[in-house]
Amino acid sequence: MENVNQQEQEQELTPEQLTERKEQMLSFYKESIPYLEAQLNYENLLTSIDEVRFKRTNIQMQYAMLASEMQEGPEEETTEPTKRTLKKK
Repeated sequence: MENVNQQEQEQELTPEQLTERKEQMLSFYKESIPYLEAQLNYENLLTSIDEVRFKRTNIQMQYAMLASEMQEGPEEETTEPTKRTLKKK
């Protein structure tokens, strides 16, 4: 409903009012740019931090797996493989 009312108001604007409205919008967007750039920088820094944390955690997991394999020692097969034979009919 608001959208219909807004469209009616826009249709009633004179060319001078429309030009003034466009200038106000442009001014608002230009004033917002420094805040948006700061937010972009903030989000990029957070992303970089998350990537570094992921890499560090991944390396720690690989190291832990390697250490546990070394503690267990080499895996030796203690059982001989079973010999399979075909059944006679």
